[in-house]
Amino acid sequence: MTTIGLRRMVPRDPAQRHRAASPLELLFDLVFVVAVGLAATNLHEIEAEGEITSAVLSYGLVFFSIWWAWMNFTWFATSFDTDDWLYRVMTVVQMAGVLVLAAGVHAVMVDGDFTVGITGYVIMRLALVGQWIRAAVSSTRFRPSAVRYAVGITAVQVLWVASLALPHDLRPVAAPLLILAEVLVPVWVESRSETTPWHTHHLAERYSLFTLIVLGEGLLASSNAVIDALEHTEHLASLLTLAACGLVITVGMWWIYFSREQHDHIRSLPTALVFGYGHYVVFAAAGALPAGLEVAIRADGGRVELSSSAVAATVAVPVALFVLSIWALAIRPSLSRPANTVVIALTLAVPASVAVPALSLPVTALLVAAVVVTLEVASPRGMRAPGAPVTVP
Repeated sequence: MTTIGLRRMVPRDPAQRHRAASPLELLFDLVFVVAVGLAATNLHEIEAEGEITSAVLSYGLVFFSIWWAWMNFTWFATSFDTDDWLYRVMTVVQMAGVLVLAAGVHAVMVDGDFTVGITGYVIMRLALVGQWIRAAVSSTRFRPSAVRYAVGITAVQVLWVASLALPHDLRPVAAPLLILAEVLVPVWVESRSETTPWHTHHLAERYSLFTLIVLGEGLLASSNAVIDALEHTEHLASLLTLAACGLVITVGMWWIYFSREQHDHIRSLPTALVFGYGHYVVFAAAGALPAGLEVAIRADGGRVELSSSAVAATVAVPVALFVLSIWALAIRPSLSRPANTVVIALTLAVPASVAVPALSLPVTALLVAAVVVTLEVASPRGMRAPGAPVTVP
């Protein structure tokens, strides 16, 4: 039954066969390429100026807003995607909010000016509130959950807007508190109401697609190293080595992420929260890798205000965080104790390599490759070949 081309926003079947990302979801992801790229660009520029702490904190805040908007849309879509014209229009509004947020990334990270960033963020979030209201009207069963989501999200957005009235030096203090409020909304809703239905294979695919987006920025950084090498032939050998190591590291991280099926880790509310929230570290670390590679490119030309160890750390730390986080979220249960020990030891050796800065990048590449070999040699449970399609029972 439709009204002016609209469908009732009833919950999707969590056991639907062959559920896959829709063309609209793929289009939605594309705007995040812009936002993630700008966040990484500003991260490497601030890092190159020697402001490591400021760079990491501002990047963490900006990346949260990007990741949180993407994740909330993804989990809503897995439950209530109707793909009618109004759903599409509301999704486009969210995309517009992402672009506004992206336009404000530099101001947030460099100047501490949150105005444009918060404006884009609130646009995204309130568009999602409209979707939840539709769900509340259409679905009696999940109306309590939908209403709580609409109320909770709206209340936090009011607080984000109010934070703009705070003195400039207090805004960074308010941001962590508002982030905490954001992440507590789903916990509050899902623990007090019937859990919204999610499709585990669909979610695993969506997370894997976003991983490809952030890892793709690393490939771009490797390409930039080649371009820089061709323009500055006096640094040809070092820059080509950097590009090769960047490629090996990026491909290795891809291989590690896709080495195991992940849908089994989204079965209950606690596991879903751990999987969903834990991916913040996975995504943010992957997004920080290209920034580190760009810092290394600039360092090769003597254009940074960092020690050689700090330059090495801008690559080594994100790589180690990525591998450790995806290991903890999805890989650890599939490995024996000796194999887990080897993976942990190899990963911890990555940040330790900054003690020898000149060798840190090639050593990191070799260590990531060694983790891949370990996972391939181990006897996994529920493994699929990297890049193989997810099969839905």
